[in-house]
Formats: sequence, structure tokens, C-alpha cells
Amino acid sequence: MPRSFKKIGIIGRVRNAGVKETLKALTNYLIGLKQDVIIETETAESLNECSLPTIARDQLGKHCDLIIVVGGDGSLLNAAHAVIDANIPILGINRGSLGFLTDIHPTELEKVHAILQGKYNLEERFLLTATIRLDNKVIGQSNALNEVAIIPDSIPHMIEFEIYIDNQFVCSQDSDGLIIATPTGSTAYALSGGGPILHPELDAIVLVPMFPHTLSNRPIVVDGNRQIEIIISQKNITSPRLTCDGQGYINVPQGSHITIQKKPERLHLIHPLEYNYYEALRSKLHWGKKLQFSE
Repeated sequence: MPRSFKKIGIIGRVRNAGVKETLKALTNYLIGLKQDVIIETETAESLNECSLPTIARDQLGKHCDLIIVVGGDGSLLNAAHAVIDANIPILGINRGSLGFLTDIHPTELEKVHAILQGKYNLEERFLLTATIRLDNKVIGQSNALNEVAIIPDSIPHMIEFEIYIDNQFVCSQDSDGLIIATPTGSTAYALSGGGPILHPELDAIVLVPMFPHTLSNRPIVVDGNRQIEIIISQKNITSPRLTCDGQGYINVPQGSHITIQKKPERLHLIHPLEYNYYEALRSKLHWGKKLQFSE
């Protein structure tokens, strides 16, 4: 049975006039529908004239039934990290360049009304947790909806590391780094690195080497419940860095063990009933149209 929504939280990264315009239109639209609306604090500050209740981002999950994000996929990623533990569904209104996760156009706010009436599809996306250990002590941990990436420090150079899956040795590798992506992230950084597109319903993880020294090192797709371990060689000249969804960096000293596995909590994405994943691929990646044959 569709979930009912009583309090709606709104988040938007106001980088241009278009985002600000859509935020205002959305809030006015929801108020016209007699919905209780709460604006994330930084979003409210960027709007200047907002008179609605405000709340800090990390508190949205405790006070809202639904989060609506205005912006691009990056904005939705930021929101997901803030509310993932609260099990709150997220709806995206696209003001970005691609919008694989934010699929409602700003001129289609009537779709929001339909969703509030229970006419929507709910999709679950899993996240990854990356834990860094050195000498059996945890020195860093972060979550990723898209990908965990091991990259060089500020100066590009080869990184030497070993890959294990469920304690089984896979290979040693010299490369610029490694991308470990979820199906959600398969159309993001991993795709630009030459990885395959994974359908969001797949329970799988893809490992994509970045500019490997050995050209036979290719992307590999494994079951989503596998535990991946990366051991950073002591031979590296400098310490690489680890980033989750591009949100900050964690230095990874030589000899570190990085464990990557599925996070128990899932992100709940809401789509309009007419949402079509393949149409999204066609429009975002500019794939060819269906051929029309004459009789």
C-alpha cells in the first residue's frame, strides 16, 4: 500500500536562478495543496524571503515523511547521505545536467501532486560502506550511493594494490586507482572510466580499474553481497586517497586495508508511475532512436 506523506522537506543547492525559481514554484505549489512544508536551513537562507519553517539537514529525517530535492544528481546524493539512516524516501526535481536520479522536470509539478496521492513507484537502491584499517585500527569510514574510488593524491601516479573478494585473492594491480560502484553509480564516475551500465535492480557491484598498467585488467562485476578488500602496497611512494561519491577525501597510508561491503540501510527513491529507466538512458546518453520501417 502506498505510503502517505504529511510533512515534506525541501532541499536545493541554489547555484543559479533556475534552481531558485523552481524552489519557489515548488513551495508555493505544495502550500496550495495544503501540505506541511519544512525547508532545509541552508536552502532557506539562499531563498532570502522564505517564511516557512526551517530545519538543519541532519534533522530532516526525524521530522519529514518525504524529501524533495531540487537540483541535479549531486544534490540528491548530498541529501541521501543526510537521511539514509532515517529510511525517508526521496523525490528529485531535475535542475542539473543529466538527472539519472532526479527525473521530474520543473514544468511537471503536477506529477508531485500525483505522487502525494499515492500514485508512484518506490525503488530501493543499496549503498556501500568503506572502512579503512591500519594495524587493525579503524582510521576512516564512509558511505557511498554511487561509488567508492581509490585515487592518487594531488600528484597523479601509479598506485600498487591487491584485490581480494571474500578473502579470495583476485589480482595485484598497478593503476591510477580503482572505482567500486553500485548499479546506481554505474552511470556516473564508473561509466566515464569504461565500466558497464548495471540495471538498478541488479544486486551487483562493479570494479573498474583506472588506467591500469596492464591493459588486460578489465572491469569485473560481482555479486552485491561480496566483501571486497583492497590492500595498499607498502611500496607506494605516497599515500593514495579514498573518496565516496566525491564528498571529501580520506588519506590511505601504505599498508592500509580497505573493506567495502553493502550497507544494511537502503535509499528509497520515488518515481512517477510513467518513469522508464531505458527512456532515461536514451535521453541522458543520447542513444539512437527506434528505427521506423515503412510498409
